[in-house]
Amino acid sequence: MALITRTCAIDRTHVHSISNLQTAPVNEQTGMMRSKALQQSGDLRLKSHHQALLSHSHCPRAASGSKKMWISPKAALLQDAPLPMKSNEVKNSTPVNDIKSLRLITAIKTPYLPDGRFDLAAYDAMVHVQIENGVEGLIVGGTTGEGQLMSWDEHIMLISHTVNCFGDRIKVIGNTGSNSTREAIHATEQGFAVGMHGALHINPYYGKTSMDGLLVHFRSVIPMGPSIIYNVPGRTGQDIPQYVIEKLLSYPNFAGVKECMGNNRIEEYCRQDITVWSGNDDECHDARWVHGAQGVISVTSNLVPLLMHNLLFEGKNNLLNQKLRPLMNWLFVEPNPIGLNTALAQLGVIRPIFRLPYVPLNLEKRREFVNIVKTIGREHFVGDKDVQLLKDDDFLLVGRY
Repeated sequence: MALITRTCAIDRTHVHSISNLQTAPVNEQTGMMRSKALQQSGDLRLKSHHQALLSHSHCPRAASGSKKMWISPKAALLQDAPLPMKSNEVKNSTPVNDIKSLRLITAIKTPYLPDGRFDLAAYDAMVHVQIENGVEGLIVGGTTGEGQLMSWDEHIMLISHTVNCFGDRIKVIGNTGSNSTREAIHATEQGFAVGMHGALHINPYYGKTSMDGLLVHFRSVIPMGPSIIYNVPGRTGQDIPQYVIEKLLSYPNFAGVKECMGNNRIEEYCRQDITVWSGNDDECHDARWVHGAQGVISVTSNLVPLLMHNLLFEGKNNLLNQKLRPLMNWLFVEPNPIGLNTALAQLGVIRPIFRLPYVPLNLEKRREFVNIVKTIGREHFVGDKDVQLLKDDDFLLVGRY
């Protein structure tokens, strides 16, 4: 921080710093006495400084004999431009075009142990399946991964674990955005320090800010590394308008937008050569093949990664799109990730454990999922166990973890 103080001219003999006082090594008892003496000395000097301010009416020094007035010292606290906490090592640096080129990105689910901690063995198995079926990137700790229910320690640990285990085979994009700029800066610095390839940044939610505030918020984090801006007004309560995105184009680390406002908005971005991913699974086929989107950041690919790969890479396929539509609709019958958590538990891929406030879909919806799996074909879904209906008592809800 740079402290700039402007005051009326005063006698500089009244201004001292306690740090300028000479001290000598002392024992504990005399040290306490010296500490008290220093405090008293400092208090006297500050008092002398204050009296000096009171005795001067303007700058320069008031003429002798003039009426004396008190003038408040004017002070401004200015913040220097922060130094970036980033590594220049090639291994820890990802070209922004590597992120822009990704077509199928899975917002990966975070599974839990019975006490609510992460089930890393189940998580690793899920990531292996994503890689084997052509998924190119992962969003770690996003809404689907329940980053909103994690401490930042857990969040950064999971990003680091994913990079360490899989970072040479799949791009790891950490959801290090926050409605607090301070937290977003801190988490994004840490995320890139542990090797994530890109960051996902949401606009501040609940305590919404102005459009100018949005720009300052995003400009505070984009310089740290490749960044995707996430626009989901249904969750944040605030749309990120196009002109805000357009003002971020000059930043080399701006990778693109995850857009949930529909294909008309996506097409407008594509006309400006702005990289954009659909944030809506049920619209992603047309977003890609009709409106020009780069791809999708998907929830459904947690369950049927190869079918989603085919949907995004093998040209227009209305038949496959219609085949997947009932699954996509089912997944979002309640707020995400409730449907996905329920489905993965029914498939035996994860333990049926929910961190509250999420609870499983009801029995009727679970029965619907069993029928959807049979219609699409169990062989297309992740896992190797038969799909189960599961009873209400099979689920464990964890409120303390």
